Amino acid sequence: MAVSSPPLVKPRENDWRLFLKLIPYTRNNRGILVISMILLVPLAIAGAVQPLIIGQAISLLREEETWSFLNNVSLDQGINILAGLLLLTVIIRLIFSSIQGYLVQKIGQEITAAVREDLFTHVTALAASFFDRTPVGKLVTRIASDVEALGDVFASGAIGVISDFISIVAIVVTVYIVDWRLASMLVLMLIPVTALIIYFQRQYRKANYRAREELSQLNSMLQENIVGINIVQLFRRERYNAEMFRAINDRYRKEVDRTIFNDSAISATLEWISLVAIAGVLWLGGIFVLRENITFGTLSAFILYAQRLFNPIRQFADKFTMFQAGFTAIERISELMNEPIAIRDSQTALSINNQLDVKGINKKNNRGEIRFENVWFGYKPDEYVLKNLDFTIKPGEKVALVGPTGAGKSSIIRLLCRLYEPSQGRILIDGIDIKDITQAELRRYVGVILQESFLFAGDIKRNITLGENYSLAEVQQAAKLTNIDSFIEQLPQGYNTQLRERGTNLSGGQKQLLAFARVAIRNPHVLVLDEATASLDVKTEALIQEALEELLKDRTAIIIAHRLSTIRNVDKILVLKRGELIESGNHEELLEQEGLYASLYKLQMLES
Repeated sequence: MAVSSPPLVKPRENDWRLFLKLIPYTRNNRGILVISMILLVPLAIAGAVQPLIIGQAISLLREEETWSFLNNVSLDQGINILAGLLLLTVIIRLIFSSIQGYLVQKIGQEITAAVREDLFTHVTALAASFFDRTPVGKLVTRIASDVEALGDVFASGAIGVISDFISIVAIVVTVYIVDWRLASMLVLMLIPVTALIIYFQRQYRKANYRAREELSQLNSMLQENIVGINIVQLFRRERYNAEMFRAINDRYRKEVDRTIFNDSAISATLEWISLVAIAGVLWLGGIFVLRENITFGTLSAFILYAQRLFNPIRQFADKFTMFQAGFTAIERISELMNEPIAIRDSQTALSINNQLDVKGINKKNNRGEIRFENVWFGYKPDEYVLKNLDFTIKPGEKVALVGPTGAGKSSIIRLLCRLYEPSQGRILIDGIDIKDITQAELRRYVGVILQESFLFAGDIKRNITLGENYSLAEVQQAAKLTNIDSFIEQLPQGYNTQLRERGTNLSGGQKQLLAFARVAIRNPHVLVLDEATASLDVKTEALIQEALEELLKDRTAIIIAHRLSTIRNVDKILVLKRGELIESGNHEELLEQEGLYASLYKLQMLES
């Protein structure tokens, strides 16, 4: 089955502006950068002098005109002097190029690490709505592969291009000093080379951008299939998914082939023009030698210069290809970095610290009041999933959210935790707009237990503390409170037992119990349970219900549950339908109303 190709996004910024975005990352390595630039000068001079030394040696052997300081020495002495000078230039180039190469690679790695850190920090700060529309594989490609290509722009690209440019300038100046006629012919050959390089590099840039986009698609599909491997195999999707993967892989191969073609075309063009330049030097220089306008040693030096002039140009073209790949990476990374952080802490929230006492004692003594005031919300503009919600949950009250699938129950939780912002209206906790509370403070105050809890690779203790500074005694107390301590203590390394990725070496119930311990250790004043006991067996659920009695004491609680029999004892039930609050009251009051809640309850009783 063919998969439609994603639309090509045209580059919006020129190369210079893209390159300038890397400059701030060089500030911490400014000294190293200056040293590496200074080392380019002796490298270029040593490289430009070597053909002259070889030419002088040939002139000395043929008894032609040589440098003045060689006129009064014997042939053996002259050859030894020139050999010593040549050896000196080789040593200079060897030492300086090694040091310079190390320094620029160090700068490149420093920049790569800094960009990767900034990108990761930015991505993890983006709102949940961004991840709703962005495949994980694309993000992985940009943070890993694209950032690595970006580092090459500075390490081998930018400094390398400057090095090649200085080498070309040094050679051009030297050949003009030796003979302006042959030098002019060589320089004229650079005009078609430059034009062809610019053309092919533009084509390479376009092909490379498309190849990177296809690689993102490839990684996205690979990640999706690995994560969902159980479904793939259970429903026999292997062949179908393999065909989809083949189609994307084929598109990626074709785009990579285009980049290879444009890169190869540059190399072939340079090889052809360099041969033409050498032939031109031999022809014109041969005429000058026969007319005795120049020496044979000078002609030999020019043949070497013709080769050396095109070597940095060839390297320049190779690095320019790398540059284009890096510019593509910068462009794609810039698109991600330019993604606005939709949910930020306001200046009010940052200027007023500790508005909520996260230990449960509020300065206003409201202690966990939640109020929704005319709240509207939609994941897409003008497609509201919550409409004009207006209700108050009193401090310490236990409230259940009930309604059919898609009624908006989970959306209320996401808004309360500020994973999304309301389209209209506002949400208050203890009389304070949640926009005026820092996100860190809000999420310490509100503890959430989801139906499916995510576990990180690492030990059990770190999966409970999540990097915060809790003692082992506090971890053990939280585990005891949630009735998971006996299970943990039976493990080979106890709280230091390593969990595999996503906790695959634990059962669903055990993972959920760890999620309860994770919240219990933080002692939040508002507790949210989003179908938190739906995946538990009867025995585990009994343990959790016992733990919940402790967790819910003196706390405001919001409970989402499809099994209405589990919420009969709550203080209030809010019944939602298509994003609107249509009923409110306790279990008995709602049954007397004989509305939607009564219908859902009777239906579940009949099923049971």
